[in-house]
Amino acid sequence: MLSQQIATFVAAVGESGHEELAPLIAPPFVIGGSMFAILVVLLLITLSYSNLGRRHTAVEEHSDPHRQHPNKHDPSRGH
Repeated sequence: MLSQQIATFVAAVGESGHEELAPLIAPPFVIGGSMFAILVVLLLITLSYSNLGRRHTAVEEHSDPHRQHPNKHDPSRGH
């Protein structure tokens, strides 16, 4: 049944001839160029945040046993 519907659809499309393309708001190279420019701007914004981890020196985290999820791999607690 499904193959009959597909065959009917394919035959109907073949008889209609050439279909009109959907209109674009700009030429394809303008659309592609603007998408590329937007992605480059997003890349630069992302890269601008790369120095946040290097602002301060790393501080050792204290082991608090009363914390809800204690660090079970803390070497100072001993096993």
